[in-house]
Amino acid sequence: ASAAVAEARAALASSRISLGYASVRAPISGRAGRAQVTEGALVGQGGATLLTTVDQIDPLYANFSISIAELDQLRRAQSQGEPGDRDVQVVLPDGTTYGKRGSLDFEGSVVDPATGAVSLRARLPNPEHRLLPGTYVTVRATLGLQPSVYLVPQTAVLRDAQGAYVLVVGADGKAARKDIGADRQQEGMWIVDRGLAPGDRVIVSGLQKAQPGATVKAMPWKPDAPVAANAPAAAPKG
Repeated sequence: ASAAVAEARAALASSRISLGYASVRAPISGRAGRAQVTEGALVGQGGATLLTTVDQIDPLYANFSISIAELDQLRRAQSQGEPGDRDVQVVLPDGTTYGKRGSLDFEGSVVDPATGAVSLRARLPNPEHRLLPGTYVTVRATLGLQPSVYLVPQTAVLRDAQGAYVLVVGADGKAARKDIGADRQQEGMWIVDRGLAPGDRVIVSGLQKAQPGATVKAMPWKPDAPVAANAPAAAPKG
């Protein structure tokens, strides 16, 4: 009788092993794509067979790059413990801001010699599955807080042998030169950290007619809609 029980247990264990071979479990949670094989097809003969692709939807990862100067600024902000120094926001293709903030979780160790940029990755919570892998989004990261700076349109900043400068409209209605410091950009604008003062009226257009000392007629500037670089949202595959 004991031999029969042992034989039955061995048969049960063998059946459980066989049943385990019939079930394929993904190593991650996510959404399965199109099935690559049909029910009843023979698989696993001589090698692995792709059954389907599972994309992890929550969380998602956004891959993007920043300049080495921006990376240095980010590191300084992190070392000083500034609030939000690792937070990122995502702007969707329709221009709306994604409701959940992400965080930086990867920083590349190599600078691209062609662009001078470093790769970064942000981790984004996506419980409602609003974001999909492969979507191009705009990533906004806080590179620390920098008070007393001005954002000036690219067209307004001129350069010569003495460095960067802008033309401003003086109290007498005449154009005047002001040397500035403009070494970094943000969303198509130069970040001016020296040379300008509150109330300065910077000439943005018509610079070919506005020479220092010339009388000019100032009109309010109407900026164009900003154009920002996009980054694709990526998902691990299983």
